[in-house]
Amino acid sequence: MRQSRLSGLQKGSTLVAVLWIMAVMSLALVATVKITSYQSDVAGSQINGIEARQYADMGLNLACNPVVEEWDPILNWIDPMTGNSGFNVKILSEGARFNINFILFSEDKALIRLILAEWGIDFDTSSEIADALIDWIDSDDDLQLNGAEFEYYEGQGYLDRPFNRPFYDLDEMRLVRGMDLVEAFNPNWRDWFTVWSSGGLDINEAPAEFIAVATDTNIEEAIALVEIIDGPDGIRNTEDDQPIDVSSALLQLGVVDPTGVIPARLNADDRVSRIESIGFAGAIRRKLVLIVNNRQQNPSILDRREVTIQ
Repeated sequence: MRQSRLSGLQKGSTLVAVLWIMAVMSLALVATVKITSYQSDVAGSQINGIEARQYADMGLNLACNPVVEEWDPILNWIDPMTGNSGFNVKILSEGARFNINFILFSEDKALIRLILAEWGIDFDTSSEIADALIDWIDSDDDLQLNGAEFEYYEGQGYLDRPFNRPFYDLDEMRLVRGMDLVEAFNPNWRDWFTVWSSGGLDINEAPAEFIAVATDTNIEEAIALVEIIDGPDGIRNTEDDQPIDVSSALLQLGVVDPTGVIPARLNADDRVSRIESIGFAGAIRRKLVLIVNNRQQNPSILDRREVTIQ
């Protein structure tokens, strides 16, 4: 009887052990399936990422053709073989942004203050930042009233600053005293600036917000001007756009400036183009940006980079 009970216990223990082994094997199988699925997803994502970048590159090459207009439907293309891959391309004017080097070499501190004020930075602080920016790009060691030359940066542990040359890249602006505050007020400050345009803000391409700041007018007047330029369809870069010259734009805005400061901030036909191409494959997207000088004739590439899509 006792032996029978022991035999039953042994069988029960064996059954429990088998069940535990089966449970462990099931867990291992589930983990293996999940890992395999994850690896498959990663591989698929990598393949789609490569394809998306290739499509973006195709879009750039197409947009570089001088016969392709900004409004051409071919700039938005879906591959008929897949139905879920292709590219969307925009041909923009780089002059639609403020050229930071042009502003600083013009010593237009007032414009820097207007831009920073738009982001909520007070007058005194914006004056200090404007002076520090000018000290960074000028070739001398003469200190602007509230600027920052070698002595300041040396005190911060930097022996190679300021660079005393124009900005080659917008990220260099982050090295200037006070730009950390600018970034805190407006993390997207780079969207306002460029180092590639011909000079002044392109009145025919810039958004109303930028025009209002550059001309020191209210946003409603700037919006009305943009609506005129956009033409009857109200869409930028289409066949019915109505570009105007700087004098006509200022007249429309009601700006009278005998000093010539405000007209000097503006341009009407910047020859530097910004081509933004987003390639997509499935749910994956990649964005390439190409800066081209004189796209319509004898084009030359100024910059090319991949940009993270937010």
